[in-house]
Amino acid sequence: MNTKSLASAGGVATAVGAAAVGLGIGTVFARLAREALHAEVAVDDGPDDLLTRPDNPPRRLEVPTADGTRLNVEVYGDSDAPGVDDTGDVIVMVHGWTCNTAYWYPQINHLATSEGGSRRVVTYDQRGHGRSERGRRRPTVAMLGEDLDAVLEAAVPAGRRAILVGHSMGGMTIMSWAAQHPEKVGSRVSSVVLVSTAAKAVMDNHLLIPVDLPVYAKPFAPAAAKMITSVPVPIPKTSYGVRFSHYIALGPNARRAHVDFVDEMIGACPPRARAGWGSAMGKLDVTAGLAALSVPTTVVVGTEDRLTPRLHAEQIADVLRRNGSLRELVVYEGVGHMSSIEAAERFNDLLDDVVAESSRAIEARADVQSV
Repeated sequence: MNTKSLASAGGVATAVGAAAVGLGIGTVFARLAREALHAEVAVDDGPDDLLTRPDNPPRRLEVPTADGTRLNVEVYGDSDAPGVDDTGDVIVMVHGWTCNTAYWYPQINHLATSEGGSRRVVTYDQRGHGRSERGRRRPTVAMLGEDLDAVLEAAVPAGRRAILVGHSMGGMTIMSWAAQHPEKVGSRVSSVVLVSTAAKAVMDNHLLIPVDLPVYAKPFAPAAAKMITSVPVPIPKTSYGVRFSHYIALGPNARRAHVDFVDEMIGACPPRARAGWGSAMGKLDVTAGLAALSVPTTVVVGTEDRLTPRLHAEQIADVLRRNGSLRELVVYEGVGHMSSIEAAERFNDLLDDVVAESSRAIEARADVQSV
């Protein structure tokens, strides 16, 4: 066979290979679309008051990180406001991938700005999300922990500790921070709540891709999942798009108000930030930080979580149980990945219990010191 024939054969083989890849990935996305569009429709039972913007605006801080990137930090429950607890632990809430500080509205409205609310609550936009700068560095999981350390130094007064609450990538942030600063865990933190999150292999155990793929398409499922999380393309605002948000991020019987809120928040995340952090989480392993969580730690997951399924929560709980730091493993039946929105009332009750326990611990230490 002459050179021209070899080149021609090579071109045909390349074209056939590209066609096979296109067919495989196309089939995966077609099955995903079918599942999303034929899934349960959200329950339209009116608005959720917990999702409204808090009445009392926060005090905003611009906190510089180790590399100079500026993060938007919001502090609710100003110390000058009447009735605000200015001695208790500060609740620091860390949102997840493609979200922003609004994710925590149900908890802020309950803890800090509702009638009788008197807790100091700190939230911040992860870099590249919300009002925070993206910075010039390539996103890494270690960077998440570095940023949290800067926020704790800036927003938690000396002599007080934090109750850390992290959802999804926010939980990974907390574990990343603990891995880098194990000596600070006991002195800077009183309790941790890890919500719908994972410590490792997050891209290996998700449930995004339908299981009933044709044999020829199965090898392309990992590539399709990576494209979903790591390709910086804009998300078009369509009536079909909200169905995908529902399928991927919330439980099958989610409320329409919750689905619309989450869809709007995800759509507001800049594509480059979404893709950069999606790629970074593909290399996730913060098990060292999980082992360093020596304070009471609560793990929360929904049974219908496709992004960080229950398997991750059970693995995390097992490590914490062996270390003697597992406070509780909480499983919400029928709830998806956005568990602290979908099950906000139950989650707020859980936070009330955590806060009450931290308050009793503070009182106990004060009694000992006074003796």
